[in-house]
Amino acid sequence: MNALDNALRKSLEKFYPSLREMVLTDYKVRVVNASAGTAAKVRVLIESRDHKSEWTTMGVSTNLIEASYLALVDAVEYKLFKDSIKPRQR
Repeated sequence: MNALDNALRKSLEKFYPSLREMVLTDYKVRVVNASAGTAAKVRVLIESRDHKSEWTTMGVSTNLIEASYLALVDAVEYKLFKDSIKPRQR
């Protein structure tokens, strides 16, 4: 998760300096439907904070990296939304 967070920040911080204030405080993974074996979905919860508030975002996928990425992108977008900075459309 740390490598994914660092890569995303490296590419975005020069355009959105307020992301430097954001800190990931917790990362949780839970298997949603374990009976599905290797096709099981995972839910990733990421807790983040800045100097003003804390928030939690979630990503779900059969791929752990994708679920982590989805939760991380939501955390970044929420931070930018809180700061009234509109992110570009995906």
